[in-house]
Amino acid sequence: MARRIGLTLVVALLAAASAGAQANRFLGKWDITATTPTGSYPYWLEVREENGQLIGYFLNRSGSVTKLPEIAIEGQSLVFSVGLNKDKPEPVKPVHRARIENGKLVGELTTATGTVPWVGVRPPAWGTQDANAPHKRGAPVALFNGRDLSGWRFQFADRPGGWSVTDGVLTNEKDANNIISTRTFDNFRLVVEYKLEPKSNSGIYLRGRYELQVLDDAGTEPVATGHMGIYSRVKPSVNAGKPAGEWQTADITLVGNRVTVLLNGTKVHDNAVIEGITGGALDSDEGAPGPIMIQGDHSRIWIRKIELTPIR
Repeated sequence: MARRIGLTLVVALLAAASAGAQANRFLGKWDITATTPTGSYPYWLEVREENGQLIGYFLNRSGSVTKLPEIAIEGQSLVFSVGLNKDKPEPVKPVHRARIENGKLVGELTTATGTVPWVGVRPPAWGTQDANAPHKRGAPVALFNGRDLSGWRFQFADRPGGWSVTDGVLTNEKDANNIISTRTFDNFRLVVEYKLEPKSNSGIYLRGRYELQVLDDAGTEPVATGHMGIYSRVKPSVNAGKPAGEWQTADITLVGNRVTVLLNGTKVHDNAVIEGITGGALDSDEGAPGPIMIQGDHSRIWIRKIELTPIR
């Protein structure tokens, strides 16, 4: 009897060790690209183990990073779901199922209407980057020339532009397109001067992947979805926003995945770590240079300066 109990215990321990080894392969962050017949779009996933439990955080294209309600290892596969959308009920719960292949996370999303394949890769090994270090800088580049939208393109080809320039100021209509710089950049200092209408909501995307929220919320407590928050990830240390109608200045230095931001002369992010892409990112290729994107599809913003200085 003792021998049988011992054998059972060994089998159980081996099974637990095998399950732990499977989980360890999935742990960490993944930059994901989903592919459809009409194009590709990004996801982001982080898998952790806390107190013996598997925990997941997921960015589902747009919105905020959320904790997954369901995540588990089934055999050789990682299986997770964001659950049903309460606003748009679906007959079948969307489920992601993925496996490790040659160091990549290869998966697919299954919904009521079919499947969407996707592939995840590890984010860059950023090393000891420092946005506050004395970097070598190139010549400043005026991304907005004060006359027109030269050097910019619209994100969505099937939507009207909705942007115009008057008296040297760039502005958008409500529900306009997002504008994207035709040039791409790696590390840089970016200075943007802008003002907002009451209750306005916009965003400045760094490399097209990391949104600094632009919001009329002066006088409120700082939150990760508030003015100059790294959207849904890092809140500013203080809300330094001015009231609607007043000109404001965002002075942003991005090096690797570290960012320092001064809003109206007050430091609101000090070499903060950006853990991954934010909602609305153009792609998930974090190691590549990317454009500057200004959000125009929410509400109005006026811009009189967009100047970028490359950091070498």
